[in-house]
Amino acid sequence: MNLELNIRPGETTKDKNFTLETVNCLGVCAAGPVVAIDGEYFGKMSSVKVPGILKNSVQTKRRRWMRRIDSPQALEKFRAEITSQRDPRQSLITVCGGTGCHASGCHQVVEAFKKVLQDHAKNNGIGLRVTGCHGFCERGPLVVVHPQRILYQRVKPEDTSAIVQETVLKGKIIDSLLYEHPTTGEKIVSEEEVPFYKKQMRNVFGNNGSIDPTQIEDYLAVGGYQALPKALFSMKPEQIIAEVKRANLRGRGGGGFPAGVKWETCRNAPGDVRYVICNADEGDPGAYMDRSLLEGNPHSVIEGMIIGATR
Repeated sequence: MNLELNIRPGETTKDKNFTLETVNCLGVCAAGPVVAIDGEYFGKMSSVKVPGILKNSVQTKRRRWMRRIDSPQALEKFRAEITSQRDPRQSLITVCGGTGCHASGCHQVVEAFKKVLQDHAKNNGIGLRVTGCHGFCERGPLVVVHPQRILYQRVKPEDTSAIVQETVLKGKIIDSLLYEHPTTGEKIVSEEEVPFYKKQMRNVFGNNGSIDPTQIEDYLAVGGYQALPKALFSMKPEQIIAEVKRANLRGRGGGGFPAGVKWETCRNAPGDVRYVICNADEGDPGAYMDRSLLEGNPHSVIEGMIIGATR
């Protein structure tokens, strides 16, 4: 439990969700080991069960206490509260949790970071975040150290201690983990300077490496759901379609069909009922990888679908 929360008994997590306490007896010895969270008892506990139980407890608490956002003003107030609690200068380690990096062992890297950070997080405020796909799958597991945005590639669990001790705490670069230019042999430190990323305009995948896809707060913090209030309260459906046309948004399945034309055709079709369907087919060789977006930044898809459904 303390490894998962990165705190010791008697301490509270930074997000104030959990305080960890040990007690002599909870009175349900037959079900031991037992954990109690907000009056609910969980018996026959094991390290495998802990992450899921903690996640469900947080989600239950949010559903119980999270206020309803019923206006653009309320949304922006909530966004301001989130961003005010985040320091862009804070040390943060992001680990790519995309499918490719999972195949390369990113889960073991994350668990190793948790163990290392247990000894440092309290006094140094080091954050750890598992993100969606960064795109550079062949070099996974990928780790980026913020705020410097130092990219380490093909990271192994045994590298995590050095990353925290040398890079995060001392600001030193670990050359052996840097990407090496295949032609010049140059060691590249910054993620943006890696040739794979340098000439890309990451309009769709740009936030994948920055947010935890399971946390709506992360999406709001990077500007998510800013377009939705404008579409709902300030624009007519015809204006939305015209905006999508001007943006030249296109399908990513290979044909590049203009999205605005699709939306307009659907709106002009006879009938009263329209359906917005998320087509995540990945059957075409060389087609855009929908899974990476759905896994890494699902709220961007949801926001777009709601805008598309506006009438």
